[in-house]
Amino acid sequence: MPTGGSPFAGADSGVDTRSSTPAADHADACRGLVEAVLAGAALGGLAPLGAIIATAIRLSSPGPALHRAIRVGRHGRTFTLLKFRTMVIDAANVGPGVTTAGDPRVTPLGRLLRRAKLDEFPQLLNVVRNQMRFVGPRPEDPRYVAGYSRDQLKVLEVPPGITSAASVRFRNEETLLGGDGWECIYRDEVLPVKLALELEYLKERSVTQDLLIVLQTVRALFR
Repeated sequence: MPTGGSPFAGADSGVDTRSSTPAADHADACRGLVEAVLAGAALGGLAPLGAIIATAIRLSSPGPALHRAIRVGRHGRTFTLLKFRTMVIDAANVGPGVTTAGDPRVTPLGRLLRRAKLDEFPQLLNVVRNQMRFVGPRPEDPRYVAGYSRDQLKVLEVPPGITSAASVRFRNEETLLGGDGWECIYRDEVLPVKLALELEYLKERSVTQDLLIVLQTVRALFR
């Protein structure tokens, strides 16, 4: 698997995973519309909290409040994933593409935001833009998607989500990624398990299953 920069250019990763039926696409479009409305309402209702977090980030360390990262979404289309910035500015240029154990690039405020998962809050805007859903396979960095097997590419048949079964299972993922061999651990040990969980989710994907994962996510926050 490549370990350099993104092998994908522009807005398309070059991976086409379209295999759904027109009826399934219509149902997903309706589902996406409902979730976009809910996400918009959540953004409006939680705007004061978002403003407080953004201001705190700007005051606590140099740099913007938001972090933008290129991720691969449904049907291999790339999009800009939004997060509250939890690392020092230009962290991507001075370290690995994933957060490792004791990562010195993470700011003190960033650690608090990560622990409470508040850094994911801006992804509600990705849901409004129809790039993500509340629940779905977590979107991955293009350089890792380039190494997916044919079976693993099936996770790109549905929109990515803010949370997933894999997110709950690997809530403290960075604690597994220590030392110089962090990328081998992630690529060869962590990522295959995460993708297996996402594929299991696809087999049972439903509104009920999504609600269950949301409840598991909320419960995990208070452990």
